[in-house]
Amino acid sequence: MVGFLIAIISGALMSVQGVFNTGVTKSSSIWVASAFVQLSALIVCLCAWLFTDRTSFVTLTRVEPKYMLLGGAIGAFITYTVIRSMEMLGPARAVMLIVTAQLLAAYMIELFGIFGVEKQPFSFRRMIGMAAAIVGIVVFKWE
Repeated sequence: MVGFLIAIISGALMSVQGVFNTGVTKSSSIWVASAFVQLSALIVCLCAWLFTDRTSFVTLTRVEPKYMLLGGAIGAFITYTVIRSMEMLGPARAVMLIVTAQLLAAYMIELFGIFGVEKQPFSFRRMIGMAAAIVGIVVFKWE
């Protein structure tokens, strides 16, 4: 139950963040806004680290495979694409497409066992759910 609550909070925060970041872009530029977002995230994470975990940064050298360390770089492009999509489509449409793309990508990662994730069997029920999400996009966009 706690996992569901955290996921719901995460989704809501991502939507609010996307709107805020798009607003910052209107007064600056997309790369300045993205850099500020990443810098402020770094500061928050460092403060949280100081008050909680305190695991040494040296432990990052033990991460395997090394490409797993690219999450932050990917985060910069996530910030950029969220800002651009919200700017072009509006928050509701952008988030709907973003979440559906996340769902599809996550299912493919599980289905094929990509990036060391435990491989899951194909499920017609999940494919029906994916199709329903896509139909939802069409219905939502329909004017």
